[in-house]
Amino acid sequence: MPLLEIKDLQLEFENEGRSLRALDGVSLSLDAGETLCLVGESGSGKSVTALSIARLLPNPPAQYRGGQILIDGRDVLKMSARELRSIRGGLVSYIFQEPGTALNPVHRVDRQIKEMLALHRPEAANNVEVIRLLKIVGIPAPESRLRAYPHELSGGMQQRIMIAMALASKPRILVADEPTTALDVTIQAQILELLRELKRQFGMAILLITHNLGIVADLADRAAVMYAGQIVESGPADRLLRNPLHPYTKALIAAIPDLASKAARLKPIPGIVPQLGAWPPGCRFQPRCSQAQPECARQAVELLQVRPKCWVRCPYFDTPTSVSVQV
Repeated sequence: MPLLEIKDLQLEFENEGRSLRALDGVSLSLDAGETLCLVGESGSGKSVTALSIARLLPNPPAQYRGGQILIDGRDVLKMSARELRSIRGGLVSYIFQEPGTALNPVHRVDRQIKEMLALHRPEAANNVEVIRLLKIVGIPAPESRLRAYPHELSGGMQQRIMIAMALASKPRILVADEPTTALDVTIQAQILELLRELKRQFGMAILLITHNLGIVADLADRAAVMYAGQIVESGPADRLLRNPLHPYTKALIAAIPDLASKAARLKPIPGIVPQLGAWPPGCRFQPRCSQAQPECARQAVELLQVRPKCWVRCPYFDTPTSVSVQV
C-alpha cells in the first residue's frame, strides 16, 4: 500500500457566488522512500495539490467536492481538527518556496524550530536538539545562529532553517514546494544535494513541486506532469524525460534551452494556461497542442495506462509531433 495515495481529488474555490474547479480528478501515489516530482507551468494546480495533502487550504474558499487523500490508509478528508493537527508538521512536513517570507521575521531561529519541537516532540524542545538539527542541514557554527533573526541570514541559510524545521518532527512525507526558486544556482545545487542526502539518511518520501525539468532528472524516481487541474502524464522519471508521451510534456522538454545547439530561437509553448472557470471543452491542452484533432475539442479525455506504471491523458500520444501549432 502506498504511503500517500490521492484518488480522484476534486477541489473548488468559492468566489463571489461562483464555484471554480481547481483540481479535477487528480490521482497520485507516493511510496515510502520515494521521490515524486510534480511538474507543470504556474497555474497548473501543483501547489494546490500539495497543500491539499494536509488540508492546509482555508475553508472557505476551498471546498473538497470528492475523492480521497489517504495517508497510511487513513482518509485526510474525513479527519477531525485534532487528527489534522497530529499530521500537519508531524507525518507530513512542508518546505515552502520563498523562505524569507515563510519564516517569521520577528522571532529568532531557535524559537521557530522549538515551536515545531514543542508541538510534535516536546521532550526534545531544547537548544541541544536545535543545534543537532542545524548541523544536519549544514549550518556552519550552529551555536552562533540560534539567536539570529531570519533577515540576518542569507537565502540559502534561510532555506536550510526551513528544512531543519520540517525535519524537527521526523516526518514520513516531506513536501517541498519549489524549494530552490529564490536561490542562486550554486545554493540550489547544495539544497538539492541536501534533500537527496536527507532522504537517504531518514528514509522519507519526498513530493517535490517544480517547473525545472533538470531537477526532475537529478532527483526524481517518478514524475507527474500537471496541466489545468489534471494529471496529463505520469511514470518513471527517466522514461518520461527520455520518451515523453503527452504533447504537453513534449512541449515542456522542447522549451528547455540547449546550450550545445546553434539554434537561435527557443521553442516556447504558445498561449497560456487557462484560468479557473475558463477551461476549454474537451482536452484542456488542445488550443495549444501541435497534435490536436477535431474531436479533441468535443470530448473529455481520460487518463490511460499505456505501459506498466505509465499513464497519459491523450489518445494520440503515439502521433508524431507536427511542426505547426494551433493557437
